[in-house]
Amino acid sequence: MEKEQGAKASVNLDAKDYEILKLLQENAKLTIREIAHKIHLSATPVHERIKRLEQNGVIKRYTALLNHRALGESLTAICYVSLKEHTKKAGALFVQAIAGLERVIECYNISGEFDFMLKVIASNMADYHRFHVDALSEIPGVGNIQTVFVMDVIVERECQLVNSFM
Repeated sequence: MEKEQGAKASVNLDAKDYEILKLLQENAKLTIREIAHKIHLSATPVHERIKRLEQNGVIKRYTALLNHRALGESLTAICYVSLKEHTKKAGALFVQAIAGLERVIECYNISGEFDFMLKVIASNMADYHRFHVDALSEIPGVGNIQTVFVMDVIVERECQLVNSFM
């Protein structure tokens, strides 16, 4: 589970910063020149702004978004997990174990009836079953697991800018 480290509580951004962020969200492979042209600035201030956004932790990293279905991982499951004990040690052991499971692509510590929510990908139901039996349910301290299967994705987006500048 990745912690959001490095970002200040609040960073002052202006309209041009938000324009840069929006363009990079749409296509992180844009060059500084292309961004500069689109937002009507020269390349140097765009480069400086991007460096500042990176240094302030607003831009965490650049990555390729993969299509799991195209890679043969056509089953998505949401697993709700409750632990037997609600101690700091039990939670830390669970988080450490989950971090090592490649099928888990997202993990959230949640409130309510369950302690964690996992987004898991698998190639098919048999593949998920193996993951459930051989990996997830074998983690020490796991109490209850409830799984629902995604039938269709209606909205899927990375962090989108929600701001008055947009």
